[in-house]
Amino acid sequence: MVTPLEDLTSLFPLTSPVPTPTTNSDLLSPNDLRREEDLLHNPQSFRHWWTAIHTTKESLNALQKTAPPSDLPNYTVKLLGPLATPIARSSLQRITYLFESALTQFPGSFKLWKAYLETRSWYVLGKAIKPKRAGGRKKLQEMNDALEDEKAEMLTWEGGLNPIIGWEEWKSLIAAFERALMYLSNMPRIWLLYFNIFLHPLCPPAISHSHARRTFDRALRTLPPSLHSRIWVMYLLWAESKQGNTLVSTYRRYLAIDSSLTERYTSLLLAPTNPTPRPLEAAKLLLKLERQAARGEYVSPDGKSPYQLLGDWLDVVENHAEEVGLGVEEMKIAESEIQLDGEVSTVDEDEDPSSSRKLDIEKLVHKDGLEVYKDQAGRLWTGLATYWIKRGDFERAKSTFEQGIGTVLTIRDFTQIFDAYAEYSETLISSLMESLADPDIDDEDSRETEDILDSMMKSFEELMDRRPFLVNDVLIRRNPNDVQEWEKRVALWGTDDNKIVETYNKALETINPRRATANFHRLYMNFAKFYEEGGSSGDAEKDLDSARKIFQKAIQVPFRYVDDLAEVWCEWSEFELRHEQSLPVQARLFKSLKLWSFYVDLEESIGTVETTKNVYNKILELRIANAQIIVNYAQFLEENGYFEESFKVFERGVELFTFPVAFELWNIYLSKFIKRYKGSKLERTRDLFEQALEKCPSKLSKPFYLMYGQLEEDYGLAKRAMSIYERATQNVADEDKYEMFTIYIAKIAANYGLPATRPIYERALEVLPNRQAAQMCLRFAALERKMGEIDRARAVYAHASQFCDPRVDPKFWAEWHNFEIDTGSEDTFREMLRIKRSVQAQFNTETSYLVAQAMTTQQGSKTTEDVSNIEPGDVMSAMEKAAARPGFVAARGQTLLNPDADDDDDEQGAHQDNNNDSTVQNADEILISDEEDV
Repeated sequence: MVTPLEDLTSLFPLTSPVPTPTTNSDLLSPNDLRREEDLLHNPQSFRHWWTAIHTTKESLNALQKTAPPSDLPNYTVKLLGPLATPIARSSLQRITYLFESALTQFPGSFKLWKAYLETRSWYVLGKAIKPKRAGGRKKLQEMNDALEDEKAEMLTWEGGLNPIIGWEEWKSLIAAFERALMYLSNMPRIWLLYFNIFLHPLCPPAISHSHARRTFDRALRTLPPSLHSRIWVMYLLWAESKQGNTLVSTYRRYLAIDSSLTERYTSLLLAPTNPTPRPLEAAKLLLKLERQAARGEYVSPDGKSPYQLLGDWLDVVENHAEEVGLGVEEMKIAESEIQLDGEVSTVDEDEDPSSSRKLDIEKLVHKDGLEVYKDQAGRLWTGLATYWIKRGDFERAKSTFEQGIGTVLTIRDFTQIFDAYAEYSETLISSLMESLADPDIDDEDSRETEDILDSMMKSFEELMDRRPFLVNDVLIRRNPNDVQEWEKRVALWGTDDNKIVETYNKALETINPRRATANFHRLYMNFAKFYEEGGSSGDAEKDLDSARKIFQKAIQVPFRYVDDLAEVWCEWSEFELRHEQSLPVQARLFKSLKLWSFYVDLEESIGTVETTKNVYNKILELRIANAQIIVNYAQFLEENGYFEESFKVFERGVELFTFPVAFELWNIYLSKFIKRYKGSKLERTRDLFEQALEKCPSKLSKPFYLMYGQLEEDYGLAKRAMSIYERATQNVADEDKYEMFTIYIAKIAANYGLPATRPIYERALEVLPNRQAAQMCLRFAALERKMGEIDRARAVYAHASQFCDPRVDPKFWAEWHNFEIDTGSEDTFREMLRIKRSVQAQFNTETSYLVAQAMTTQQGSKTTEDVSNIEPGDVMSAMEKAAARPGFVAARGQTLLNPDADDDDDEQGAHQDNNNDSTVQNADEILISDEEDV
């Protein structure tokens, strides 16, 4: 049964005018008389009114829950929402009467009005559901975050009164809010409750559009500016739900005071749900933001950099090329207008979202992109080419790709542009092939398409063939002084001699010798060899004159290193020798060190100091001096009282020579400097030592460290001296570390006492090899014993035992044996013996130590040299031969000592051997009862 619309609309309005007992006889029941009398006697008591309202609401809610379901059809119940039952409609009237009566007594009560409006809203809007939120909101959060939070917490409703059927009730609810604002217009909470109505999905258009906009405007005019952010959040969300001109006008108003939402606004303008997208306005806004961010006037809420904002702008340009940018003809017209009108800045129009003038994309990409973000040129060139492709101007797109490839400076940018270029060409070729496959195409169009396709295929093949040259161009543009890339350029031309000569000439004109990479001189040599060998293939006639011209030009080049020039001379000489024309010795005599040495001896004997200095300086300039010349020059200056100049000569010498030659120069230099100035120029002396140690190899650094440490001890600080010795223990060669640790420990003991040497010993044990670590352990143990730390000394002996084979290092075990005899107990002695057997058993499993045992146990039958001649593969045979000879502790008869034998047997064998041969002594023998288990 369908309920007529007139029957449903006749149920309303329920609250307009306000129901009273005189207009509605069913409003009060006999049970309400006592309440009414109480309120009549206490009309000014807010507590009585609030209690009455609260009690009535509870009773009405309970009544509605126990009421039978409505007998109306489901669709009718859905239309009426919370007012589908007579009890609900009666409850609305009764609670409205009670609230309205209370408000006549307390018209300015916020608590009363809030409860009244929320109750009335429930009967019209339905049950409000608020999403659960983890955590609270931040105080003073950014507007973008506030919008996202509010959107996530936006109310949803279950049910709700149909706006057509309940139009009068909707109007009555709006009137109630308006009356509340008459008294509480400064309460933002009332306004926010009011705004929820406009966001309701069932809100009538007459309320949710113009009335809503005016209400938002009234709230902004009424409330103080400090509360406007709360209003704008709801206002903007409402505008986003309306889209169209409402969204644009609202956001433009807000952006005039706060530009932080510009990025959000641009995304809304281009949203797929927007019925009227505005790509031109979005592009201009993003361009403006990028320029402001580049000047430091704007910070993106999403943390985007100026380049990322420019990338967003470029995305809009690519996706909406026709709506945003100017075509080629339009660009020409715009340029002519500018020339006619004079120099007029168009920056404002490019950034003005209200202007309908389109953008000159090519000009903006060059000005705001390529000139600023040179390291991101690939993306910018690709975007500009894509813009022309979207506009259908393929020739312009092709020229853009070519221009980009010809200007980028990095392989990454080149790859990005080249891949896009190749993809564009492949796509265009595919589309042409598909059009040829169309059966409806005429012959004339087919022939034209085939010609275009052939041209495109040829261009694409040429592009693929040009790729190595284009990559080489990029690398040469990035560094025109890269010799290796120029050599690759020559190799790419293969057998094209004309191009090779052109490339060599261009390379030699372009490269700056002072900035060239390694082997610049080889470029000249290879160029000369090209003429000498008759071109790249060797088929052309040899041009020796051109080769000589190349060499003559090469020797005039200011190479970075003398060796480069010398190599050119050598190559030229070999070239002339190959063709029987060598340089005369007269041309090479000026670099004869023997002749210069004789010259300087003459000047020292019969010349003056200045003439001698000039000769020495000339030798240094020609770079033919050796270390002895440096020492002689410095000694000559020192003898004549030029001490500082003498030291400068040493400095020039250590720059000319590397180690190990520089070691002797540094050694003499530092010794003379310390002897001259002692501690008067301590900082300078320290700098010299640091310079010497910086490049000194570890195997030569020990004398410098010792000299440096002695300097600090004599003239500096003891603490610095100790730090130098510590550095030495880390940096000297491995074979010098033991001695260096020994010196360091002695210095520490002398300056800080014996306890301070413990950390040094411990560090030494970590870095020294096994043999030296064992020796250091003996010194360490002696130190601990001297200080009375017997247990610590025993622990050191135990640590060192792992490095000492009892058959190879008897001295160590004898010292530990004596230590236990002097300071130990029977238990510690047993522990020592146990460790000794364990170590011996461990070394028995290693062939290297077994061979060493065989060498050690020889008693004249075989020399050490013979054992050293044992082949690696014959180790076991050597062990078998050694097994027949007695070891350190003889076993029973002629058998070898068995590490797995019982302890008692070991002792008995040792005792028997001692009795039989008085010359063989067992160092481990101790008198212990036979009943005790050793």
